[in-house]
Amino acid sequence: MISDPRRPVGVRDVAAAAGVSRQTVSRVLNEHPDVAEATKERVRAAMSDLGYRMNNAARALGTKRTRTIGVVASDALQYGPSRSIAAIEASARAAGFWVSAAFADSGDADSVRSAVAHLQAQAVDGLIVFAPHASALDALDGLDVGVPVAMLHAGGRGESGLSVDQVAGARLAVRALVGAGHRHIAHISGPEEWMEASARTAGFVAELAAHGLDPVAIVRGDWTAGSGHRAAAAIDESGATAVFASNDQMALGLIGGLRERGVRVSEDVSIVGFDDAPDAAFFWPPLTTVRQDFEELARRAVAAVTGEGLVSREPVAPVLVERASIHALRRRSGIARQGNP
Repeated sequence: MISDPRRPVGVRDVAAAAGVSRQTVSRVLNEHPDVAEATKERVRAAMSDLGYRMNNAARALGTKRTRTIGVVASDALQYGPSRSIAAIEASARAAGFWVSAAFADSGDADSVRSAVAHLQAQAVDGLIVFAPHASALDALDGLDVGVPVAMLHAGGRGESGLSVDQVAGARLAVRALVGAGHRHIAHISGPEEWMEASARTAGFVAELAAHGLDPVAIVRGDWTAGSGHRAAAAIDESGATAVFASNDQMALGLIGGLRERGVRVSEDVSIVGFDDAPDAAFFWPPLTTVRQDFEELARRAVAAVTGEGLVSREPVAPVLVERASIHALRRRSGIARQGNP
């Protein structure tokens, strides 16, 4: 059957093609349980034949739901947020929802509030907000959102926060280095305004203290490989035999910077990263790192805002992925560095 090309296919057309009432078509669209399965199949076949496209706004009038999740996204160039966006999209689709994203500067409260208002105007069923900076959370304090909210990348802060256990992940990294015999351990941290970076630094310090150790050096980075490369001089001069880098990109830059200074990785300096980015297994040496389960985090976030599925508020446990960038401690003095006499 071919519909009139001058107007979009509507419920009336589907009803006529399926031999049912418009009310029955509406019930099928709204997933009403009191419709025979054979009737549902007939209506769906008519929709397919006619090329019917459901109007979400019209559906919302009947169900009060659009089956759309709003995502206030930020820092999408960083590995964690970008992986989270993809995982949320996949998890939402699996649950029968669509995602509508509004990008904001998470360090700008007005930008976050504007993104929330934009998504509220679309009548989304829930909001997932990327809030890596404290200012993003502050922007939502006292704001009447009107739908369920889940916060990601907020270091577990707030009642609606869902997170990977950043402190535990950092402690895993340090424990692996101490277990290899290292006692002089340095850290390249993430940006000060990122709550996850602060949590990783806190875990680094706490695990060292548990072994009676103090940091040899803490160098501030900005998540980029460039900042890891720039940190190489301070790390080398500190006498550290091991480094925990707060993400894999900074670890990559550090590897390059140390090699330029004649320091062998991992023979002279062992390195552990964080994230388990896809390239980490192909660094040289392959990088030992802490893996975050973004898929589980996304599943919980979608379930939290849709009410469809069980949600654990416990932080998601990270996992240490062991590769070749950790070497049992060797005395650096007396070891000829590459490129040095």
